[in-house]
Amino acid sequence: MLSETNTMTIPGFSEWRETPQGRYILDWEQARLDVLLADVFGFHALQLGMPERNFLRANRIPMRAILAPHAPAPVRCALTHLPIAAQSVDLVVLPHVLEFHPEPHQILREVERILIPEGRLFILGFNPFSLWGLRQRLPHRPGDFPWNGQYLSILRLKDWLNLLNLELDRGAFGCYAPPCRSERWLQRWRFLEKAGDRWWGFAGSVYLVRAVKRVCGMRLILPAWNSHSLAKILTPVPHKKPADRADEHG
Repeated sequence: MLSETNTMTIPGFSEWRETPQGRYILDWEQARLDVLLADVFGFHALQLGMPERNFLRANRIPMRAILAPHAPAPVRCALTHLPIAAQSVDLVVLPHVLEFHPEPHQILREVERILIPEGRLFILGFNPFSLWGLRQRLPHRPGDFPWNGQYLSILRLKDWLNLLNLELDRGAFGCYAPPCRSERWLQRWRFLEKAGDRWWGFAGSVYLVRAVKRVCGMRLILPAWNSHSLAKILTPVPHKKPADRADEHG
């Protein structure tokens, strides 16, 4: 597993998270997750990827761990082959993993495998239909984080989740300011936050979605008996006396 660690790092993330851009995005994501994860209970919670940031800090599940293919993750492993038992995890957080990994489908398959029925999955991603998504598609873009990923739309992500019986049931967009490099300009565009939530909520730079693992149960379907049909079926059949049988044969 550890042989893959050098190829699975995200170039530039460690430096980017200390920039005004990085703080702007990560602070919004952390604040949203702090609220949503505080009420998720169970026995085991995992964060897959981005070990430099503890997105599970507000959760109260006793057994929490961060897994990633590289340092400083406490548990280092390939995210496509998790050393976790099937149906043993109550909560999984995927912070910008799918758009920066060459095998996002396999990661989701592993997440579905380890989640218990009704387990929760939270996904953070960059929105391709935003000012940041537009910047990512322009020529001469920077080659490091966050411009070196394959941004996934909510609709595509929903299709992937449905194939794995993971039902997307909640979502939010945020960070409507353009991808400015300076703190000063990011502050100048802060007025877009309230306007964006109200008028063009789908155009936030990042999204946070929650999915639930649904397991279809088997239910015995019985005929819809009514009182009339039941009485008809249960009507006793009269038995003929021996003398009556003799008369029939004359």
